[in-house]
Formats: sequence, C-alpha cells, structure tokens
Amino acid sequence: MSKTIFITGAGSGLAKGTAFGLAEQGHKVIAPVETAPQVTALKEEAQAKGLDLDIFKMDIKNPQDLAQMLEYDFDIFVANAAINEGGALAEVPMANFRELFEVNVFSTLETAQIAARKFVDKGKGKIIFMSSMAGIMSTPYVGPYTATKHAIEAIATTMQKELESHGVQVATINPGAFATGFNDRSAEAKWKWFDEEIHFTRKEDMEEADRALESHYDPAEMIAKMVEVIPLDHHKFRTAFPEETEKQMKEEEAKRWRMEI
Repeated sequence: MSKTIFITGAGSGLAKGTAFGLAEQGHKVIAPVETAPQVTALKEEAQAKGLDLDIFKMDIKNPQDLAQMLEYDFDIFVANAAINEGGALAEVPMANFRELFEVNVFSTLETAQIAARKFVDKGKGKIIFMSSMAGIMSTPYVGPYTATKHAIEAIATTMQKELESHGVQVATINPGAFATGFNDRSAEAKWKWFDEEIHFTRKEDMEEADRALESHYDPAEMIAKMVEVIPLDHHKFRTAFPEETEKQMKEEEAKRWRMEI
C-alpha cells in the first residue's frame, strides 16, 4: 500500500537516494531540502528520472520554513536533516558544538514535535529518526557529532514510550560508515579551527582517526534498506545496517559495562 512520506534534508546523501527509491516504488514523497540551489538540482534530477516529488526549501532552523510542515498531510515522518563536524571534545569551539546541537537535536526535535501533533490528532503515524552507529558507539575525534546522535537515541526511545498509547510509532535507523561524503566533510571541518600552536590535541592522532573513517560501504545498499524499512507497518525499533555495524554497536555497549579507568 502506498504511503505519503515526509523526509527532511533530502537534497543529498542517503536521504536523496531514499526519496527517489520510495518514489520509484509508488509512494508520495515530500522531500524538502536545506537551500534554494538544492531545490533546483533535486527537481531537475527527479524530472530526468521521471519521478514526481514534492520539493521545496525547508531549513529546519528557520521558523518560517518549518511552518510549511503544517500544510502537509503525511503518514510517515523521517527526521533526517543533520550536519556533521569532528574534533577533540576537550578543545572544540563551543560555538561549533552548539551549532551541531541546534540542527541535529533542537531543530530535529522541533520537526518531530510538529509530526507528533499531526499523528496524535489522526491516531496513527510513524516518526523515524535518522540516527547513526554513532548513536551508540563513541569514536575519538568524532565526539561533537556523536554527542548529538546519543541525544537523538534518548529522544527516540523516550518518545516511543510516550507516543505508543496515542497510536504513534517511533523508530531509529542507524547507518554504518557509508561513502556519501558526509563523514569526509566532518573530518575536514575541524582543520578550520585546529591550531597546533595553541591546541594540545595531537594532530597525528586526529589524522589517524580520519584514516579509520576511509573504509566506507556502498550507499546503494543502505538506500535499499531504508526504502524497504521506512514504509513498513511493523519492524524493529532500531534498524542498524549493515550487519557488521549492528554487531559493532552491540559489542561497544557490552564493552562499556566491563570498562575500567
């Protein structure tokens, strides 16, 4: 059965591929993007593929943009829009850290609140938070982004309990390291403020961590998994993919109970 699916941040990466994939399967897709140039690019690409998506600018930090959500009726809401930045938590500029939380946590929750109100009024609906393997795992020098995704995990698990009695489902999708360019941009961002002359974090340690992020999976596999899971009426609360990533996440959680300092 065809669904109406609203997915934020659809201008690039996994969300863009998923928006196209869902539309190809006959679902009605509402695909807002962050900037006006992304609107043009996504419309042209959708037209070239013969797909009909509802595409418009919606920066989730912008109250006027956000108000557009009220105009739409949808069955499933995918809170995907996010930004990424790395760096040592002991030295990351607080302005950068706050900006990550502003987008990935505060504005994301605001979009989910709008969707929740719509779904509670209807007595049904599903909210999916795009989390990450970083929602459970902790990797050195990826702490700023990791902190926001840990917050998303807490938000999702809490809302799942709070909204269940209203007929509203809540879930997360936790991708592993896929080659979308998202992690690469994160690795680059910290070098704009890091200065060996004033920071105590060792440059070579961060460079080594960056190299560890280079072994990426094919995004097409994750997109196929998202296209499969998002429209379903029933599935696991957490969809971690690929299987290797799920295993890593479970091992990391278990390790913390044994860890000593």
